[in-house]
Amino acid sequence: MRITRIVAVLALVAGTVSLNAIAQTYPNKPIRVIIPWPIGGITDVITRAVALHLSDAFGQQVLVDNRPGAGGTLGAGLVAKAPPDGYTLLMSDVASHSISASLYAKLPYDVLKDFEPIALVSGSPMLLVANPNLNVRTLADLVALAKSKPRQLNYASSGTGAINHLAAERLHRMLGIELVHIPFKGSIQAATSVIAGDTAISLSTIPAAVPQAKAGKLVILATSFAKRTTQLGDVPTIAETVGDFDHGFYSALWGPPGVPRDIVGRLNAEIAKAVEQPKVKEILALNAAEPGRMTPAQFGEHFAREVRMWGEVARAAGIKPE
Repeated sequence: MRITRIVAVLALVAGTVSLNAIAQTYPNKPIRVIIPWPIGGITDVITRAVALHLSDAFGQQVLVDNRPGAGGTLGAGLVAKAPPDGYTLLMSDVASHSISASLYAKLPYDVLKDFEPIALVSGSPMLLVANPNLNVRTLADLVALAKSKPRQLNYASSGTGAINHLAAERLHRMLGIELVHIPFKGSIQAATSVIAGDTAISLSTIPAAVPQAKAGKLVILATSFAKRTTQLGDVPTIAETVGDFDHGFYSALWGPPGVPRDIVGRLNAEIAKAVEQPKVKEILALNAAEPGRMTPAQFGEHFAREVRMWGEVARAAGIKPE
């Protein structure tokens, strides 16, 4: 037994020394960033812009590898099982990480244990929008109307279990109102239903909502991040009315568990520089996203809270994936 313990300790020490050596020379070969979605989405576009900066900063290629499938779990699973040396990373979004952990009883990994949080790369708020004929201009107006007509108003989402479905359910409970959920297949379809008057409100994406609001076809009541967004600084946040409400879309970088702290810190610092580069900021703005600006510890804590909270919301509302 004693010999076994000694062997185990020596193996642990050898592993630690090996990881420290890797951290000191990192990176000395190409880095692969796996995206669990097809080419062309917002996460893909942002990742490619950031990868160009990282390639220049590190003097090594940063390769983007799209591995779609199984609702984002295929690509994520590859990273969860990769060596913790910082050369295989994951760029996830709210659907492939926070939401999947809340909805699916069985995943091929544990999102809280099998990934190392590195950086929140970017985030984009949702916009609470209403049909103009509803005659509401503020969140307070909506609450008053909904309370006068319990379960007579409905709301659109981009699909059952989507971030705007879960966030809307949480908001309704915080506000003490009852609305009926109508799921669609995408944000554009959900926004179109509000414009047509088929649904009363929706938590929409900025690209889907802002042009229609400028045309007078939608009314923007509030934004979903705790702080007002740069693009819509005159629009109040939901949090200004209800307090603890800070949700939206994000892109985030992860590694396998056990990536050395030095490597995590260096990646986080370079991501912070990347999202401030003019070309990257332009791409973020075109996709209605803003730099994340969190340390690995801050992002890890934020993510853990989200996973627990969305799980509670899904269970309370009886939300299950379609």
